[in-house]
Amino acid sequence: MFESLKAEYRSSLKSSDTEENIDLAFYRPIGFAWACLFRKLGITPNAVTIASIFIGVAAGICFYPTDIWTNLLGMLLLIWANSYDSADGQLARLTKQYSRLGRILDGASGDFWFASIYIAIALRTNATVPFFMEHQWIIWAVAVAAGLCHAKQAATADYYRQFHLFFLKGAAGSELDSSAQLKEDLERLKAEGASPFRRIALSTYYNYTRQQEQFTPAMQRLRDHMRADCPDGQVPEPVRQEFLRLSFPLCKWENFMTFNWRTIFLFVTLLAGYPWLYFAAELTVFNAVLLMTRNRHERLCATVLNSLKSASK
Repeated sequence: MFESLKAEYRSSLKSSDTEENIDLAFYRPIGFAWACLFRKLGITPNAVTIASIFIGVAAGICFYPTDIWTNLLGMLLLIWANSYDSADGQLARLTKQYSRLGRILDGASGDFWFASIYIAIALRTNATVPFFMEHQWIIWAVAVAAGLCHAKQAATADYYRQFHLFFLKGAAGSELDSSAQLKEDLERLKAEGASPFRRIALSTYYNYTRQQEQFTPAMQRLRDHMRADCPDGQVPEPVRQEFLRLSFPLCKWENFMTFNWRTIFLFVTLLAGYPWLYFAAELTVFNAVLLMTRNRHERLCATVLNSLKSASK
């Protein structure tokens, strides 16, 4: 029974390549326990995602007071929300309840959490820091800039990890989409008279994917060549192994731009009593990692494209 449970736990993970160490040590085991409970109760992955949104927003509200115990409660709520965010994906893999709507909701959940957190920190800063009390617009400008950078960092990290999974597991093991296909799907929904919610959700996801593609031109040239020369999605094995070898060292930097390290910075600044410094970390440290990762990944894609062209001659 224990071996069966271990095998089931492993099947609930995306891959050892793309999993972050803190996730593997903490969130994935907790998420698996939640997923097993939710499966027994018949709760769907999307319901878990929606619950995580409410918990994460409540966490952000707890960061407005300067009372440390309220802030600690917010930290625990944010950890709880992220354990649900882990559980929804693990539950989907265990029960084979995959859906594009689920992926859209999963991506949006973090946006709701951090919108609440950013607003709470900006309001708190304007109410407690003399300089910002006199120049209240400054912290809002910084918060908006940090939020936009945060969105770009998270989207890029997710896109690169999905591309790695595509080479590792094939199309079935990745959630890699293309804006061209999404546009066709959106036109079909409009023609079918689908509900406004479905059209808005897919339109938002289409724009999100298109921005990912615009930020990664070398990757798109590689994908275009693969679509033309590898219609079944199967690249030559030496090329596939070359991509995985070059991409694997970048996974740790992609993971750095996701939830865990971001919240470590957030929690440290809250405990220190200077939460506005979290915005400074977003604008400096995380942006530096984003630019470094993007440059290295673009060079990687150019190298693999040359190898693929050579292999097809």
